[in-house]
Amino acid sequence: MSSAAPAGADPSLPPVGSYAFLSDTHTTALLGADGAVEWFCVPHADGDAVFARLLDRRMGGVFSLSVAGCPQPVRRYLPDTLVLESRYAGPTGTAVGQDFLAVRPGDPERPIRAERLLVRRVTVERGTVRLAVRVQPRPGHGADAAEWASVDGGWRAQSVPLDVRSTLPLVVDGGSLRGEVELIEGATATVLLGYGERSGWPGPSAGSRKDAPERLLDRTCATWRDWSGRGDYTGFGADAVRHSALVLRGLSFDETGALLAAPTTSLPEEIGGVRNRDYRYTWHRDAALLLALFSLGHAEEGRRYLRFLLDVCAQAGAGKTQAPLVGIHGVTTEERVLPHLSGYAGSAPVRIGNEAAEQLQFDTYGHVLDAAYAYQELTGELTADQWRVLCRHVDNMADRWREPDHGIWEIRGPRRHYVNAKVMTWVCLDRGIRLAELLGDRSAPVSRWAQARDALHAEVCERGYDPELGSFVMAYGSRDLDAALLRIPVVGFLPGDDPRVTGTIDRIRDGLGIAPGLLRRYAVDDGLPGEEGAFLRCCFDLVSALVLTGRREEARRVFDRLRGYAGPLGLYAEQRAPDGTALGNYPQAFTHLALIEAALNLDAALKDPATDRDTLHAWADQHRHG
Repeated sequence: MSSAAPAGADPSLPPVGSYAFLSDTHTTALLGADGAVEWFCVPHADGDAVFARLLDRRMGGVFSLSVAGCPQPVRRYLPDTLVLESRYAGPTGTAVGQDFLAVRPGDPERPIRAERLLVRRVTVERGTVRLAVRVQPRPGHGADAAEWASVDGGWRAQSVPLDVRSTLPLVVDGGSLRGEVELIEGATATVLLGYGERSGWPGPSAGSRKDAPERLLDRTCATWRDWSGRGDYTGFGADAVRHSALVLRGLSFDETGALLAAPTTSLPEEIGGVRNRDYRYTWHRDAALLLALFSLGHAEEGRRYLRFLLDVCAQAGAGKTQAPLVGIHGVTTEERVLPHLSGYAGSAPVRIGNEAAEQLQFDTYGHVLDAAYAYQELTGELTADQWRVLCRHVDNMADRWREPDHGIWEIRGPRRHYVNAKVMTWVCLDRGIRLAELLGDRSAPVSRWAQARDALHAEVCERGYDPELGSFVMAYGSRDLDAALLRIPVVGFLPGDDPRVTGTIDRIRDGLGIAPGLLRRYAVDDGLPGEEGAFLRCCFDLVSALVLTGRREEARRVFDRLRGYAGPLGLYAEQRAPDGTALGNYPQAFTHLALIEAALNLDAALKDPATDRDTLHAWADQHRHG
C-alpha cells in the first residue's frame, strides 16, 4: 500500500492517498491521517464544502480531533463497513476512536438510510490521554466564517445547516468551537455533528438525544455489514472486490441512485498544475456499475442506478444531444472558479461545476445501451417507455456516426474522429439491435441500424488502424496512442486474439507505460501545461485485455502489482505518479469499477486454465450481458 507525499509539498500536507473516506450515501467526508475532517459538503455530497482544508490549509474549514503526543493514529476500517477505527498511543495512555457517518436500515429499495450525523468518539483503553477538538466550518466553500448560537445544550451554526453536541465542553472562538479534556481509563468523549434540515436535533430522521453513540455505532456497523453480506463473490481478489463494492456503494446517492465519479473537486492531476476538475457528478461512462452490482449480488442498487440513468436520458428529449455527465439530482451546474481557495498543494484553480457537460461525447450512447442490454438480459424489466428512449438513442447514432466529437477524455479542443468514440458508437448500434431482438420489437428499424453498425465497423478497421504502427490509434489520421482502446476486446468489437488487438495492447504498453503496470491514458498534447500521471482505470483495463488475449498469468501479475498501488486504506485515486503520489479526485469510482471488472475476468479465466480463447470470449460476452 502506498501514499507518498507530493514532491516538494508542505510536509504537513497529507498525501491524497492517505485520506479516509466516509459516507452515509447522502454526503461524504475525507479525514486526513492526523484525524482532521478536511472535506465535508452539505446538505449533499455535491453541496457547499463547509470543511475544505483539503483545498486550502488556511481558508478551508476543518473539524480536528487529536490526542496529545500522537500526531497520527493507526487506522483501519472495521470489517465490511465504512466506519473508521483509529488507535492512539500517547505518552501517558492509549485510546481507540471511531469516526463514521451514521446510517440505519431502510427498505428493500433503499436498504441504507442516512442519519445525517457525523459521529466522532474516543475511548481511553489505558492510562490517560488529552483530547483536543476544533469545529471550524467555513461556508461558501471556505469563503465565510461561521457564527454559533447556544441551543438546548448544544451549538447551532447560523449561516449553514450544522448542529453540534459534545460530551466535552466547547467554547466559541471566533468562527470555531474549541474544547480540550483529559480522559481517564474507560472514559469516552463524543462529538456529534448534525447536518441538513433542522426539524429537531440533530437531524430530520434519527440521532435524537435518546440515541446513544454506542447505538449509532452498532446500527451503522450492522447496516453496512448487512449490505456487504448480500454480496456472494468469493473468487479471485475477493477482498479487494468487496472493498471496492463498498466504496462504490458509498459513492452512490441514496435519493436518486446516482453514482458520484468521486466525492471531491479539483484534486490535481499534476501537483501545482491546472488540471483540476469537479468530479461530484455522474458520468454515463460509469454505467458498468450496473453489471458490477448485479454480478456481486446487489441487484436492487443496480435497478435504481439504471432507472436514474434512463430517466436522465428521457429528460434530454428527442433531437437533443445526451450530455456525458449529470449531477446527482439529475441536473448540471455551470462551471466556475473559486479564487479564494489556493488548491491542494497550491494547485489552482479550484473549480465547482464541470463544463464537460457541454461537450459532445458519442461514447456516452454506447455505455448507456450496453448497460440497458445487460439489465434486460438480467431482469427482463425494461419498460416500453424506456425502450422508446433507447430507440431514440440508437436512431441518433445511426444518423450521426460519421460526425466527429470531443472524445472520452474531454480534451477541450476541436472535435475529432476519435476511435474509441467510434467503437462505443458501434456498441450502441450493436446493443440496440440485440435489444430489439430480445424484446421481439419488429417495428424497430433494425436493418438500418445494422447497416450503420457494419459500415462503422469497417470504417474503424480501415481508418482507425495504422498497419505500420501495428495498432489502433487515438483518432483518424493520427499516430497517437489511446489507452481507452484497450477496451476493444472487452466490448466485443474484435476478439482478443485478433493480431490488431494484441498489437494495440503491446504498442500501448510500450508507448504509454511510465512504470511497471502503470499507463498514461494518452501522450498527445491536450492544450494544457504539464502532464498527467498513470490513469488507473486504464491500468486495470490492461488486465482485462490481457485476459481476453489468453495471457492470464501476465494479467494476474499486473493485477497484483496494481493492488499494491492502493492507499493504506485500500482506496484509489484517479491517477498515480511514478513516485507513488496519488493524483486526481479521490476515491475514484472509475478505478474501483475497473478493479472489479478485471478481477471478475481473471477469476473466470483462472478457474479453468484449459479454457480456450473462443470459450473465454464467449464467457466475457455472457458475463457482460447476463
